Amino acid sequence: DYDAAHGDWVMISDDRSEHNPARYYRARLAYDDKSFKSVELTSVVTLRQPDSKAYPSKENFKRHGGVVPDLEAIRVDPRDGTIWYTSEGDVPAGLPPFVRRAKADGAFISELPLPDMFDVPADGKSGPRNNQSFEGLSFSPDAKTLWVSMEGPMIQDGPLPNPRTGAVNRITRFARDGKVLGQFAYPLEAIPAVPGKGKFADNGISEILALSDTRLLAMERSGVQADDGSYQDFVRIYEIGTDGASDIQNLATLNGASYTPLKKRLVLDLNQLETPRVDNLEGISLGPALPNGHASLVLISDDKFGKDQVTQLLLFELIP
Repeated sequence: DYDAAHGDWVMISDDRSEHNPARYYRARLAYDDKSFKSVELTSVVTLRQPDSKAYPSKENFKRHGGVVPDLEAIRVDPRDGTIWYTSEGDVPAGLPPFVRRAKADGAFISELPLPDMFDVPADGKSGPRNNQSFEGLSFSPDAKTLWVSMEGPMIQDGPLPNPRTGAVNRITRFARDGKVLGQFAYPLEAIPAVPGKGKFADNGISEILALSDTRLLAMERSGVQADDGSYQDFVRIYEIGTDGASDIQNLATLNGASYTPLKKRLVLDLNQLETPRVDNLEGISLGPALPNGHASLVLISDDKFGKDQVTQLLLFELIP
């Protein structure tokens, strides 16, 4: 996310405190309307739990207390420069997702109260799927509300997408105090390619970006594993709108329910660009204005600490 007050950027690491304690980085990106000039990491900030300790790894969280982080999204509060971030939780460990707020130095401030639907019941019949939860976060332009998106469908809302059929995700609009102002059904596309026999494939919302109170960009990211074990990523950006969509916050399940989903329009298919590769893109943010006055838009990937992946930054012009 771009920190306009300081002219730099924040980047969350989804290291689950396995390599180093959960953290975010600050960076300076220098670019114009032609290309990147430089990318410089300027600092690293350890995020802290309410007891001021760093987040533990899954191997030792029961011994040390606290929760295991699976941090996926980060935003700078336009009002005061504090940091808001999400965790997908850990369903097998009984840990629900969360949205937390921290000082710029990583010190814990508060946690956003969440509806019971985001709990992790012991019977496994409802709630978020493991590693399919709070992947996207965005402030509205006036910073009065926050949008939080699920990566995949909740258990009670139906199956995961496959190469033949899509699925449905929940995107929730919160007031800053946690009050739910609306929740909407997002029609997730089918997986765009068939994986190798017995191999993995998925598709989900990897990040969102609010453009107004009713319009957002949603980035769908799919990873498809071939027979040889290699992955290809497919990334598409959609413009979505809440006008005419049903508020589904009181629907316990979307299976068999009657509702009107969000409208969506394909804005960009990254795989149609002439780039050497499309990696595992999971971050999207508006940046400073380009020389022609149009906003810049920057995407960033998650390399998953993999030897065959990279941390990729892509720069775009957002044409009105």
